Amino acid sequence: MNALKQEKLYTIEDIYALPDGERAELVDGQIYYMAPPSTAHQRLANYISTEINLYIRKNQGKCEVFPAPFAVFLNEDDTNYLEPDISVICDPSKLDEKGCHGAPDWVIEIASPSSKTMDYYTKLFKYRASGVREYWIVDPAKKAVLVYSFEKDTMGEYAFNESVPAGIYDGLFIKIE
Repeated sequence: MNALKQEKLYTIEDIYALPDGERAELVDGQIYYMAPPSTAHQRLANYISTEINLYIRKNQGKCEVFPAPFAVFLNEDDTNYLEPDISVICDPSKLDEKGCHGAPDWVIEIASPSSKTMDYYTKLFKYRASGVREYWIVDPAKKAVLVYSFEKDTMGEYAFNESVPAGIYDGLFIKIE
C-alpha cells in the first residue's frame, strides 16, 4: 500500500520570505502567486478607492480605505494571508503596522484573467466565512460588478454604466464607467 503524497502547507513566514517584488496570497496553506496588475486594473482600483475615500471624508466616517498591496490576515492562524485590491476597515482595533487582523468590512477585487477563479470562488467563500460584510467583484471583461451583501444574504449584478450602491453606506453609489 502506498502512502498518499503529503502536500506542503505554507505559512505566512513563507510569504514574508518571498523575493522582493514577488507577490502571493496564502489560502489554507497553499500559495497563489499574483501577476502584476495591468494599467487598466490600477486605474479602476485608484478610481474606486478615491470615490470611497471622498465619501468617507465628506461624511466624517470612521472607516479607512486600503488599496493593495495591503495584508489581510483573515483568520487567527498562519495559513491565510490575502491582499485584496481594496479593503475598507471600520474597526481600528483590527489594524496594526502589519495590516488587518480579521475580516475587513468591505472588500473589492478587480478580476483579471489570471485571478478569476480566485475572485469568483475561493475568495468569495473565504470572505463570506470570515465575516466580511460586503464583497464586490469588479469584472472589466464583463463590464459588470457583482455585489455580495453577506449581512443581507443578497447578490446583485450591475453594469459599469449603472450606479452601484454600497451596502455598508447609505448614500454611496459608484458608477464605474
